[in-house]
Parts: sequence; C-alpha cells; structure tokens
Amino acid sequence: MPTSAPARPARRWGTFPTTADVGIWASGPTAGALLEGLARALYGLLVDPRGVRPREERVVRAHGRDPAELAVAFLGELLVLEEAEGFLGRQVRATTRGRPPTSVVARIVGERFDPARHVARTEVKAVTYHDLRFDPRAGRARVIVDL
Repeated sequence: MPTSAPARPARRWGTFPTTADVGIWASGPTAGALLEGLARALYGLLVDPRGVRPREERVVRAHGRDPAELAVAFLGELLVLEEAEGFLGRQVRATTRGRPPTSVVARIVGERFDPARHVARTEVKAVTYHDLRFDPRAGRARVIVDL
C-alpha cells in the first residue's frame, strides 16, 4: 500500500483589529511562507487582490538583524514599491536566507494600480514593531501597520 507524503500545514493570512490601526497575520510552515502570507495580507488591505492580474514581475530584497526586523523591512519594501510605482502583488514567492532568517529575496507578480479596475481600500503609511511576532518554529506571524 503506497504511503502519502505528510500534509503541509495550510498557508493562511488575514487581518485583525487593533485600537488605532490594523494588524495582519499569517501562518505557514516556513519563514518564507510567513513572509508570503504577510505580503498577501498587506496587499489585501490595499486593494481587493482578486482584481489584480499577474502581468508583471518585481524582485524585492530585504535584510534585517533578526527575523522581526526582516519582516518589517520586507513589508516596508512592498509599501515603497506600491507608493513609487503603484505596483500591487497577486502572487508572492519568498526565499529566505540565514538561520534564523535575516534576508529575503521575493518575486512579486502583479500589476500597477488601475483606477478603472481596482478599488483602493486602505492607505497603509508604515509597518510598525508594536506587538510584532514572527515565529517560524510556531508557524505564526503578526504585524501591526499604521493607517
């Protein structure tokens, strides 16, 4: 009887309310999966990702002294890309380096904001360190963003 490979934990992401801002969270089996989930949650705050078409690709690099700083730097780079080019991601593939992870190279597939097709949701001003958690061993991450 053939054996099946062990099931990988599902990658999930979303938002949660805070008193003044909003938080994003992700779960996944690796640091890269957590960063991918946080990126998708961030894009979900900015615009409905279902309307973003996979037309162009961008490569984003970020570094941090520790995993928490890496998460803030990575999400900050995504905000810079959105602010400078209007680029919105639909698909995210992140590869981390280091133990614990201190750098990431991510391929972001998406397109530029098109006001005729995209409805802007929320403007995110910054990524904060407040109550930040990034724990690849537990498969969970959460970040509060400043609106």
